[in-house]
Amino acid sequence: MADADADADAERGAATVYVVGCYDTKGIELDYVRGLIAAEGLRTVTVDVGTRPPVVPADVSARDVASCHPDGAEAVLGTDDRGLAVSRMADAFRRFVERRTDVAGMIGLGGSGGTAIVAPGMRTLPVGTPKLIVSTVASGNVASYVGETDLCMMASVTDVAGLNRISRRVLGNAAHAMAGMVARAIPETDTKPALGLTMFGVTTPCVTQLSQALDPAYDCLVFHATGTGGRAMEKLVASGLLAGVLDVTTTEVCDLLMGGVFSAGEERLDAIARAGIPYVGSCGALDMVNFGPRDTVPDRYRDRLFYVHNPQVTLMRTTAEENRAMGAWIGRKLNAFTGPVRFLIPEGGVSVLDAPGQPFHDPEADAALFDALERTVEQTDARRLIRLPHNINDPAFAAALVQAFRDIAAAGHGTTP
Repeated sequence: MADADADADAERGAATVYVVGCYDTKGIELDYVRGLIAAEGLRTVTVDVGTRPPVVPADVSARDVASCHPDGAEAVLGTDDRGLAVSRMADAFRRFVERRTDVAGMIGLGGSGGTAIVAPGMRTLPVGTPKLIVSTVASGNVASYVGETDLCMMASVTDVAGLNRISRRVLGNAAHAMAGMVARAIPETDTKPALGLTMFGVTTPCVTQLSQALDPAYDCLVFHATGTGGRAMEKLVASGLLAGVLDVTTTEVCDLLMGGVFSAGEERLDAIARAGIPYVGSCGALDMVNFGPRDTVPDRYRDRLFYVHNPQVTLMRTTAEENRAMGAWIGRKLNAFTGPVRFLIPEGGVSVLDAPGQPFHDPEADAALFDALERTVEQTDARRLIRLPHNINDPAFAAALVQAFRDIAAAGHGTTP
């Protein structure tokens, strides 16, 4: 099938299982998987992301995919540099997937190169769309392939290099798993709108209170603010699956700016800003940068105040200067929001450890954070900072967060600051 035919199918909305891989080296194995899925009565489209002539023709050719690259197909297929070709094909395939509207599920096969090409495209699919890669690298650290999505990876056991008694079973299991995920409907058990909440151990009392108060009306999805958690929440926002966010724990900003291990990246808050959904935020755990075991903390921080949370996690107290930088960073992000914003400031401390008598209690550092927020945020009727004389985990602060969310949710989702 030419890419134009695939476009036509996408426009018609025909639910399709995409079978993707390098048909120059994995064509026989991919065709085996396609046959098993088709035998279950499902429509399939095969997609070649190889860089050499295929051993089995695919419905969508490698040139069709490569033509989605901004510099054209020759930029992908006309280079002798294998690494460059893989990188450019990955970019082209990601763009190809973004144009599809008919993806009911996607399955890929590959070694390290094929997996590197296919995974970025799969990650663009909405959470909940079945996505599975059978890969030779699936038994190692797969974080760079999976990211913040629900991408499934299955170890191939043997190399994906021919059909044998092992590969037939592994690939067959993968094909039937994909067919089952696509063909079997998931029972709808909750019609309540979903909310995203961010939590850390040191903000658990607050978020627990929020969940209990909001649960009767909302499906509360709590995300652990470890970098992956923030990215996963924003992936759901971008997919249109969250009706609002209570971003109580913005600690991932600490690790982004100070080099900790739980950064969610520079894009943190961007998806929420674009979505225009109700947003209530706070300063949860902005008193700490997260590192691994104590001996992994960078030398430049050797004289700082630390708290050993457990043998694998060391917390470093943020300074007034660092807090000013974080307040300005968050403030600039909030200014870009297109929906209603309430950002609540807990003057009594931003975590369990930042309370009177606790090791990270530092009113001067907190004041620098709060003042930077007030200097940076452009306040309007739709975008407001609210100072409260409570620790973030106090019941009164949790009640204020709940009320703030209810107020802006009742006012509607489309308010423009």
